Amino acid sequence: MRRKLSVHPPPRERRASVFFQTAFAVRPDRLVSATGPEDVRAAVRYAAEHGLSVTVTSTGHGLGGPVEGGVLIDTRAMDGVEVDPVARTARIGAGARWGQVVEAAAPHGLAPLNGSSPGVGAVGYLLGGGLGILGRTHGWAADRVRAVDLVTADGAVRRLVPGDAAFGALLGGGAVHRFGVVTEVTVDLVPVARLYGGSIAFDGAAVDPAGLLRGYVRWAEGLPAALTSSLAALVHPDAPALPPRLRGRYVLSVRVAFTGDAVEGERLVAPLRALGPALSDSLRELPYSESPSIHADPDFPHAYWGDGILLDTADVDALVEVLRLTGPEAGRMAVVQLNHLGGALAAEGPASVPYREAGWLVRALYPLDEAGAAPVRELHARVEAALAPRTLGRAVNFVFGDRERTEGLYDPETAKRLAAVKSELDPANLFG
Repeated sequence: MRRKLSVHPPPRERRASVFFQTAFAVRPDRLVSATGPEDVRAAVRYAAEHGLSVTVTSTGHGLGGPVEGGVLIDTRAMDGVEVDPVARTARIGAGARWGQVVEAAAPHGLAPLNGSSPGVGAVGYLLGGGLGILGRTHGWAADRVRAVDLVTADGAVRRLVPGDAAFGALLGGGAVHRFGVVTEVTVDLVPVARLYGGSIAFDGAAVDPAGLLRGYVRWAEGLPAALTSSLAALVHPDAPALPPRLRGRYVLSVRVAFTGDAVEGERLVAPLRALGPALSDSLRELPYSESPSIHADPDFPHAYWGDGILLDTADVDALVEVLRLTGPEAGRMAVVQLNHLGGALAAEGPASVPYREAGWLVRALYPLDEAGAAPVRELHARVEAALAPRTLGRAVNFVFGDRERTEGLYDPETAKRLAAVKSELDPANLFG
C-alpha cells in the first residue's frame, strides 16, 4: 500500500533563513519535511504524478540558488547515525551533520573523513566528493563510501554499491547531476583518535602577506602526506562580536592537521612559526572530536556567494595577486582559502571526483550585502583571470550560488559519463 503523505504549500515566501545559506528565496509549490525513506518515496511519486520538479536540502550550506516552484524535500529529520566499531563503518541518514558522526565515532577511536565544519550535512558533502581535513592522508571521502540508498524518479529505492555505474556517478557527480534522493549512506571510518593540529594566525599589518604566502607554499610542498594544511586570508569586520585582536584586522591563518605524534608535529611546523610573529597559535595535540576548532568555521546562518578553483601547480605570483585583489584593497569582505592537495587525494577511486591531479585549490567566499551578488561576481572574475593559466577546473563542493554555470565543473570524459547515468535514472529530468 502506498504511504499517504501530507504534502503542503509553504508560506507565501519562505526565505532560506531556515537554512545555513540565507541569500536565496525558497518558494517551492510544495514542502515535504521527510522523516524517513517512505516519506521521500511518497514525495517523489507525488511530484512525478503532478508534473513538479524535485529539490532536496538538509542543512542548506550548499544551497546553490533560489528554489522556485516544485517539491522541496527537507531531510533534516532523517539524521540517524549508527557506528559499527568492528566493521569500522557508520550508517548516516540523509539529514545528519558531520558533527554527529564525529561524536558517534569518537568513543571507538574512529573518525569519519569529514570536512572543517561540524554543521555541514554529510550526504551533500559526499555527493560533491568530500575534501576533508585529513584529505592528503586518506583521500576523498566519497571514495570511502560503501553503499548508498537512493530513491529514483520512479519512486523505487535502490541500494548502490561500488562497481555500479550509478554509484560512481552519484558520488562526486550528484551535487550537480541530480539522479535521485539519497536517504542513507554507509561510509568507512578511519582509526584516528587524536591528531596534532590547530592554526597559526598572522597580522597582515605585522608581516608581509606576499612573503608569508610564498613561505607557506614552499613549506607545504615539502610535507609528508600525513599533514594536510591550508592558508586562509580575510579582513575581519570591525564588529563588537569579534575578539579585539581580530576587529578590523587583515588576518592570514595557516591551518594544520597531522596524524603523526606531537613531537614530529612540532618539528614539522617549526619553519611555519619562523615566518613571522604570530597573532595567535593553537597548534597542539588534541582529540579528534575537537578537530572543528582547527578552522573554527562560522556556525551562524548568513548570505554568501563563492566558488572553488583547482590549480595544477601553485603560481605564487598569481596567488599573491589574488591576495591583493581580495585583501584590504578590495573594499569588501572576501574570504580566500588556499588548500594544499596531492598525497592520497591524487589516487584513483570509485567516485567521480574530477581533476584529482590538482595540486592546489583556491576557495573564494564572499559575504553578501544589500548590493547582492553582482559586485562579488565582478571581483571573482578578476580572481579567476589571475589564476587562469594554472586552472584545471572548478571544485563542485565549493560552488555557492552559481551552480547553473556548469563549465569547468567536470572534465569532458566525466561529464559524458554523468550525463549517461542521468539519462538512465532520470530521463524526464524530475530532479532538475
